[in-house]
Amino acid sequence: MNIHNRLSALETAQKFVKERFPNCDAALLAGSVTRGEATVTSDLDIVIFDRDIESPRRESLIAYGWPIEVFVHNLQSYKLFFESDIKRARPSLPRMVSEGMIIRESDFLPEIIVEAKRIIELGPEKWTKQEIELKRYFITDTLDDFIGSDNKAEEIFIAGTLAEQLHEFVLRVNKRWVGKSKWVVRELNNYDPVFTKQFVEAFSHYYSTGNKNMVAQLAEQILEPFGGRLFDGFSIK
Repeated sequence: MNIHNRLSALETAQKFVKERFPNCDAALLAGSVTRGEATVTSDLDIVIFDRDIESPRRESLIAYGWPIEVFVHNLQSYKLFFESDIKRARPSLPRMVSEGMIIRESDFLPEIIVEAKRIIELGPEKWTKQEIELKRYFITDTLDDFIGSDNKAEEIFIAGTLAEQLHEFVLRVNKRWVGKSKWVVRELNNYDPVFTKQFVEAFSHYYSTGNKNMVAQLAEQILEPFGGRLFDGFSIK
């Protein structure tokens, strides 16, 4: 089916739930299409709640001209996924539920949505002093490797690691959720769009010119309020 004459995202989700999960208790359409951020390659994220299924599952398929990802949960499994997402500080399922468009209503769904929104608003657990020191140490190690490297191929991947570490550090010390892939920039923007612009410009400058100064300065700026680089005297007990 041509993408230009396929059903809309909402119509597709409604049809999909009716035909593929006719006996489910509740369903939500989530993801980029509900946020107005869809691209030509976007898929549909559909969350299904069915109290009768024994275990949760995730499925990926093509239907009605759309790539669809389905997240199927019973009334216990979603809680475990919420807890897991909180622990890893990436609230994938709570975000889908909190932002989702209701396809099939149920008496329990509003309570789950309220729970998901509360999780998003509260943010992840605050890092301890020991966790901050551990992250400072590993960032310092990566930064030293980056600055000292004269191998362009290695530098590219070191820079990627450093970007991941710095984004995590900034967001977690400010009790914010972290991201993965495209959600790195999205979560940084949720925190501070001005800082995000600086962050992106520093790494873009390195990738386009090979000059490491802006990245190094960014890392120093991020670490400075927490004691700067950490190597001498660091220990893990």
